[in-house]
Amino acid sequence: MIDLVRQEIITDSKTIVVKVGTHVLTHRNGSLNLEQITALTDQLIMMHRRGHHVVLVSSGAVGAGIGRMKLPRRPEDLAHLQAVAAVGQSALIQAYDTCMQKHGLFAAQILLTADDMDHRTKYLNIRNTIHALLKYGAIPIINENDTTSVAELQTTFGDNDHLAALVTNLIGSPLLILLSDIDGFYNGDPKDASSCVIPTVYKLDHDIQRFVRDSHDGFSKGGMTSKLRVAHQITSSGGSVILANGNTPNILKKIMNYENCGTLFLPQGLGITARKQWIGYAVHPRGGIIVDDGARMAVELHGKSLLPIGVRRILGDFERGDVISLRDASENEFARGLTNYSSSELWKIRGLRTSEIPQAMGGTCPYTEVVHCDNLTILTIH
Repeated sequence: MIDLVRQEIITDSKTIVVKVGTHVLTHRNGSLNLEQITALTDQLIMMHRRGHHVVLVSSGAVGAGIGRMKLPRRPEDLAHLQAVAAVGQSALIQAYDTCMQKHGLFAAQILLTADDMDHRTKYLNIRNTIHALLKYGAIPIINENDTTSVAELQTTFGDNDHLAALVTNLIGSPLLILLSDIDGFYNGDPKDASSCVIPTVYKLDHDIQRFVRDSHDGFSKGGMTSKLRVAHQITSSGGSVILANGNTPNILKKIMNYENCGTLFLPQGLGITARKQWIGYAVHPRGGIIVDDGARMAVELHGKSLLPIGVRRILGDFERGDVISLRDASENEFARGLTNYSSSELWKIRGLRTSEIPQAMGGTCPYTEVVHCDNLTILTIH
């Protein structure tokens, strides 16, 4: 059955990002499922031939390496994880490229780390490269650079969920399709027979958040918490997200035919600027500050700038112009922004009124705001 809302969203989406998780691409023992790779590639090419630019964010390198090297389990130390990822990544991209060449297309491998997203120039260079590849008719295949990163293998982008969201915002795609091993977003525990998939999420609020259930195993690092966070990131930027089961035969074909499968998360507003997307989601904060309840309410609910009087404590060391994390009294992060003051300067002026700043700063008042509202991104779901 055709869903008219999905039809409008998909028809209007010139560029579509598809993210496929580890469980979709590998067998239970962790080895690469070549039949699944072939089926997925055929569907990506179908999307391409229908006139859409397609970008794939693919997990599976470590899992593929585990299978190829016949390891009994996922290694725990970093060096062995990186070695396994190196073996697996070559197998993964080779499988995609072989399938695409049969159709006269080619895969373009892009490996990224969190550091690549931290720097604005690198961030924009990545965007330009992806757009150039799309103009050439290639299908970019993006994965985390597990072979050279350190923190990424342990904390990572979240089974590439966060990476997929960053790429979606980066290139301005209006639609992200998340292919996982679950049928969609459930209104309860998916293992409970009374629970069912919610076809469309019109508003991401606390009522939706309470349905979240997470499960983890030795191969996949994602979870429903990660996917809900991604949905919030994309929809608050004016885009849409479809979460569906990548193990369902011809799932992308069904989605592209506007069938009501999985869960569609609709845009939550007019969207935020590309610059605010970078501040809020791409950059790793250099430090943070704890604010009082009044400051949080002013910033989060009323769109105000953060003033020194609301700052209670400073976390870490940072300089002017760094992205920092804004946290409440319980240290829950609710926003990120560009700071006008270094951490050492903030220790001097925290809790002060604007009129008191010059005395604390030796006679000068460089800025009245710690973080201006134009340089601030709210992260929380209301």
